[in-house]
Amino acid sequence: MQNLFPISYSTLSPDALAAFISQQYDLPAASCRFLVRGVGDTYLIETGKSTFIFRVYRSSHRGHGAIEGETTLLKALHAAGVSVSYPVADKNGSLIQSFTAAEGNRYGALFSFAAGKVIPAPNDAQLRSLGHEIAKFHNVSSSITLTGVTRKFDLQTTLFDPLDRTRSYFLNDQEGYEWLNNMAGRIKAALDKLDTSAFSSGYCHFDFLPKNFHFDGDKVTLFDFDFLGYGWLVNDLMIFWTHLQMDQQFNRITKERAEDSFRILIGAYREIRPVTDDELKAIPYLALGFWLFYMEFHSTHDQFYQLIAEPAMLKMRIAFVRQLIERNWPEE
Repeated sequence: MQNLFPISYSTLSPDALAAFISQQYDLPAASCRFLVRGVGDTYLIETGKSTFIFRVYRSSHRGHGAIEGETTLLKALHAAGVSVSYPVADKNGSLIQSFTAAEGNRYGALFSFAAGKVIPAPNDAQLRSLGHEIAKFHNVSSSITLTGVTRKFDLQTTLFDPLDRTRSYFLNDQEGYEWLNNMAGRIKAALDKLDTSAFSSGYCHFDFLPKNFHFDGDKVTLFDFDFLGYGWLVNDLMIFWTHLQMDQQFNRITKERAEDSFRILIGAYREIRPVTDDELKAIPYLALGFWLFYMEFHSTHDQFYQLIAEPAMLKMRIAFVRQLIERNWPEE
């Protein structure tokens, strides 16, 4: 028998998955269509009566324990009335499936479908809905323990480790690399002046960009918990703030609308759960951690290499971060 040449990433056949899901979940005549390749692979499952999402995880990103932690959290969120895409059990009660793929075991799970669509610039009612759901999510994620979720979000993992691990990409931009290191040091100094001991901690989504929630009218449904990890919960508010800053930078919304949108979101969040003024003051500083964390992640997964390996893309990213800091950090 001829041995398979080693590979790093396979794509499971939609037809084979359709047959597997029909049998394993008692969903007769289920169809399966490949939707998108990202951190993992996403497939649309339709039966004529119901619609689901099937996600196949990439082993280089998360193992069984982390996936089990995600499904445990999503079950708890669904039970608590948080509007999320939640895992669906198969006929044997299992939430996670295992497939022997060319590169080894890959895991998959079936999820409820998040009705609606991506709204890049939510209206006021939608912003209030989003603020409420993030707060309700945090109420649960701050009071649960997920043994399989080991990722942590702190200054080491979002600033200093990413800078150390991506140093080789800055061979043609030493000035940019030194600037980032200086900014990381300034962030630590700025946060040392705040009462971070009072910051709420729990499991963060860490990717609350519009691509990861759907609006059906004003109702929002949260999904894609691929980067689930433990840290300050204000990180999740920072992610959406960063989205508003990007829209402002690229003239998709005005500065006034960006500020109003975040004020509405925070107001709605505070109707469910408190967030301190010091936590909000930390947001512009924590934002650099968003960029550096994902910069490191992009360096470890081949479909994202061009976002960091191409010098022009890297310089564009650094230029945006400089403008973000100039607009939002107080002058020393």
